[in-house]
Amino acid sequence: MRKFFAMCGITGFYSIRHNEFVSQDELKAMTDCIGHRGPDAQGHYYNDYVGLGHRRLSILDLSSDANQPMESHSMRYICVFNGEIYNFMDIAAELNIELKTSCDTEVVVEAFAEWGITFINKLNGIFSICIYDKQERVMYLFRDRLGIKPLFYYWDGENFAFSSEIKSLLKIRKISDNRQLNNIAISEFLNLGFIPEPDTIYSGIKKFPSGEIGIISEKGFRTETYWDIEGIIRRNIINDYDEAKLRIKETLESSVKMQLMSDVPYGTFLSGGIDSSLVTAVASKVCNGKLNTFSIGFADRDHDESEYAQKVAEYLGTEHHKYIVTENDAKELVGDMLEFYDEPFADSSAIPTMMVSRLAKRDVSMALSGDGGDELFHGYGAYIWAKRMHNLEPIKQMIGDLLSISPSDRYKRASYIFKYKNKEHLKSHIFSQEQYLFSELELARILNGNIYVDTGVEQDYSNYVRKLTPEEAQAIFDIRYYLKDDLLVKVDRASMKYSLEVRVPLLDHRLVELALNINPRFKISNGVQKFILKDILYDYVPKEFFDRKKSGFSIPLERWLQSDLSYLIDDYLNKDIISRYNLVNFSEVQRLIKKFRAGHGFLYNRIWALIVLHKFMVQNEKC
Repeated sequence: MRKFFAMCGITGFYSIRHNEFVSQDELKAMTDCIGHRGPDAQGHYYNDYVGLGHRRLSILDLSSDANQPMESHSMRYICVFNGEIYNFMDIAAELNIELKTSCDTEVVVEAFAEWGITFINKLNGIFSICIYDKQERVMYLFRDRLGIKPLFYYWDGENFAFSSEIKSLLKIRKISDNRQLNNIAISEFLNLGFIPEPDTIYSGIKKFPSGEIGIISEKGFRTETYWDIEGIIRRNIINDYDEAKLRIKETLESSVKMQLMSDVPYGTFLSGGIDSSLVTAVASKVCNGKLNTFSIGFADRDHDESEYAQKVAEYLGTEHHKYIVTENDAKELVGDMLEFYDEPFADSSAIPTMMVSRLAKRDVSMALSGDGGDELFHGYGAYIWAKRMHNLEPIKQMIGDLLSISPSDRYKRASYIFKYKNKEHLKSHIFSQEQYLFSELELARILNGNIYVDTGVEQDYSNYVRKLTPEEAQAIFDIRYYLKDDLLVKVDRASMKYSLEVRVPLLDHRLVELALNINPRFKISNGVQKFILKDILYDYVPKEFFDRKKSGFSIPLERWLQSDLSYLIDDYLNKDIISRYNLVNFSEVQRLIKKFRAGHGFLYNRIWALIVLHKFMVQNEKC
């Protein structure tokens, strides 16, 4: 039986007062706006108080029977769905009904008809779902547990609208005409490099929470949680190393095998690092035929891991494809970053992610990515810093002062991590300084008084059923914010730009729940980070392939801003632009640029974030 997965884009609205909040033309415009997410088909459902729109990317089955919006067998429910349910055939068997199609959308709407909102707990997949009950006039929204598939919404107390992308919501005149900049989001962006859930750059548009259900009716709008990190943390953890390794390995193989279900060519993103190499190794073991792999290299050798990817690919016998990124490639995609990310987004690795997605789309329609390994198994330097800062709290000021007067640029950069506003925000501070971004103390100086707002991302995990180590707490911060609102956003927009489906086997919720409940000493052992994940990898690929310093998927942005991309500083951080939008203090920006151009290269990401912010403002002049 051929199977269809609904990698697509969804839109819709609900108006309590039936006041034609969204016209039929606007609903169509909303849906057309995200055509890149689903170029193969579109569909709409509309009346004066409810509308649904859908764009379809056909991965496995071109049959028009699988088009959306899709009605239930009873005709009571109508559904639009973006994502994939990997276990939908098992759910179909449990429903014991005769399916009219071979797609997961039909199973989703029939499972809802059978079990109501509790059906969501049965799903293994990535999804944003809207189901409208025509009989009761109630709309339901569901977002997957980790926030892998995007969903944005607008709610003014009477009118509700949603979409897979912000730009789609701005096709509604009443939203576009009344949009206002969100000052909290500006502070958050300069501090973190992205805007965390639930905020967006516009005060009236929100990110729909991951792991939650939204219910919209004539009584109003409310949400319920069906899955969250706090709820899956267990009091008792797995303390037997062999048991932990076996269970992680078995769950990962199950996840990869399940996610490789496809009737079209597929492959993996292979950077040559631990996570992508492990996903590729497992995929090459369980797939039928020769696996396609894709990597990006850089002309700058300090940022190029393509030779390591090539070595892994040769060992595993994959069909490997490689592309070298240049400054000219980056120039071409700088504009695309803002167009496709819809709000300020400073993760410059979006550029090579777009490149590898474009490369992969030439040969495949679906690819696996290694996202999630660092957060689940403690691979980032931030986790080492979390432990250090926990131990050094009493003398942090003294250490920071000593480092700041050092002639070493490296020590000067390190001094910033010891200078934070308050301990309650330590996790976001460690993150921002690991990313070379503005600390809260710096924000108070550089942001104008009417713009500066204390960032308030939640980072108190003291109420969990077991006491977390500093490393575990920092990792949970990353899972809740960095992974969801940066890394997964980056991959989603970059891949959807080229209508490429990307799946993330390491973020199967079964694996996440397992990884967060093993002894943390299995993750960092004798100074070796991601110890247990590396141990699993070495069952597939020789250890010596990975005896090198962690590099990461990044571009040589510091050098590029000093050379071919330096025009961006002049174009977007000049006095006219800074004064026009009045977000930041020009003298502070000048001082920052002067330090950067005088040799303090570690300031490059602060400069980049300011460029991205002001380029967004120029391209969205109405704000």
